[in-house]
Amino acid sequence: MNVFLWILAIVLTAAFLGSGLMKILTPREQQIRRTPYVEDFPQSWIRGIGVLEVLGAVGLILPAVTGVAPLLVSAAAAGLAITMVFAAMVHVRRGDGIAAALPAIVLAIASVVLAWSRFGPYPL
Repeated sequence: MNVFLWILAIVLTAAFLGSGLMKILTPREQQIRRTPYVEDFPQSWIRGIGVLEVLGAVGLILPAVTGVAPLLVSAAAAGLAITMVFAAMVHVRRGDGIAAALPAIVLAIASVVLAWSRFGPYPL
């Protein structure tokens, strides 16, 4: 189970790091073409979400690798799960449909699994 949780943490880290960096570094016009929901929010909010995703991604791996405050892995996973619940709600509210909300739902579920597992039966 520990190997599965490490793989899950690495996959989640890659997903959130990529998504977060895209939100931080990509010009607004390109973001709107790729993800139309960006038009509903100020650029500062989108960049803020990107920063949260990058920090969460770092929090999924760095505490576990260094052994310093490994409880932060669960906290980061829980925070990212909450972020993805809100992301799914944005898509549903906009009427984008389940297809647009599905990636956020899957990431939320995976983050909850990691948070629960590392906090409970399979700590670091």
